[in-house]
Amino acid sequence: MKKPPYLMIAVLFVGAFVAFLNNTLMNVALPTILEDFQVTYATVQWLSNGYMLISGVLIPASAFFILRFNTKPLFIFATSIFALGTLLAAISPNFGTLLAGRMIQAAGSSVMAPLLMNVMLISFPVEKRGTAMGFFGLIMMAAPAIGPTLSGYIVEHYNWRMLFTMILPFAVISILLGIWKLENVLPTRKISLDYLSVLLSTIGFGALLYGFSTAGNVGWTKPVIIVSILVGVISVVLFVIRQLKLDEPFLSMEIFKAPAYSLAAIFNTVMAMGLIGGMILTPAYLQSVRHIEPLDSGLIMLPGALVMAFMSPITGRLFDKFGPRILAIIGLSIMTVTTFLLAQLSMESSIFYIISVFTIRTLGMSLVMMPIMTNGLNALAPRLNPHGTAANNTIQQIAGSIGTAVLIAIMNSKSIAVGESMTAEAMKKGISLTEQDVATISQLALLEGINLSFLVATGFTVITLILSFFIKRVTQPQIK
Repeated sequence: MKKPPYLMIAVLFVGAFVAFLNNTLMNVALPTILEDFQVTYATVQWLSNGYMLISGVLIPASAFFILRFNTKPLFIFATSIFALGTLLAAISPNFGTLLAGRMIQAAGSSVMAPLLMNVMLISFPVEKRGTAMGFFGLIMMAAPAIGPTLSGYIVEHYNWRMLFTMILPFAVISILLGIWKLENVLPTRKISLDYLSVLLSTIGFGALLYGFSTAGNVGWTKPVIIVSILVGVISVVLFVIRQLKLDEPFLSMEIFKAPAYSLAAIFNTVMAMGLIGGMILTPAYLQSVRHIEPLDSGLIMLPGALVMAFMSPITGRLFDKFGPRILAIIGLSIMTVTTFLLAQLSMESSIFYIISVFTIRTLGMSLVMMPIMTNGLNALAPRLNPHGTAANNTIQQIAGSIGTAVLIAIMNSKSIAVGESMTAEAMKKGISLTEQDVATISQLALLEGINLSFLVATGFTVITLILSFFIKRVTQPQIK
């Protein structure tokens, strides 16, 4: 087999890393941007939600782009769009311009990871893909590891605009490297775009992402949330039916005929929920219950994210040697125990305990995510790789959004119930509550809500642990 284009893959790595890093930089900066532009929290949240929405809508289209356009011009065009959005956000005079910049960034970045994954799948034989995808996992995990801590430091010592001016040179370097060293390695063919599929995909995935990401903040009973999720479900169902009837589907459903890929999709869903849940609930505990500063809470979570990044290439090699089943069983056993331990947090839990449990949990997660995903993609013929990677990334976006909404809803409803119960109990005893008492009750109630959410997340991992015993190693495509 021809030697893999390592230099070209390195160029794609730079572009994908910049996109992943950009995705994780914004959350810590939202309160500062809120004050600068004098907007509400619900409005400023669109800097994250809007980015996710555009990505979620455009990622299914990545299969079409990768099959239709050559690798080099596609990468250069996508990275240029990303750089344009970054520049617009950096110089934005108002919130509307900043939001537009973020959405343009998302449009550019949505094709970078799928493009890199497809180049790697075609460049390495099945028996070496684990190691190769492990290095992809390294950049995918290193960005979330660095992002929040770096963002916290910059916001504390500089202006939030630095988050964009810092990214811009890397985006420009990616474009120049792409012009210099990229080659057209992926096969293309002239396929027509089915506009009805695009419309159904945009409405379906967009409405689902909007509904679930907003439900966590405003509640599930609002008419706009119910209508949004309902429209999303109907549109996705119609989208799937449409794909089954097309000779050249926009996003092929044939990929789900491979049992290994379908099982990987289920794992992908639960892992995305678990990953996002951990990233949301842990900072909520550290900042809102224990009142630890954002930068310090980022540093507490940093070892876990670094372990995940460091382990990814090692996990890839282990996958090539031993296959996915043993890694999944060990990893999910670790995740089940540590997620349960995070459901036992108290006001006195030591920082060492939190760092240790969170870090060991991410170690377990690192043994599962990339091996299962790689095993699923190995079940597909090369012609279906673009569809497989597009579906993978879409599932992660939707599942992350649903997981966040569900866990936040559980946390909120439990904390409200506990807070009301504790307040009623105090009033029954004739105790006059001071401002400090109310604040303490609020902290304790939120703690109960976070613990219950982690307990539900433990249930998710138990389900996948049971499923892990049914995983079989794929050595040749199940779908030709």
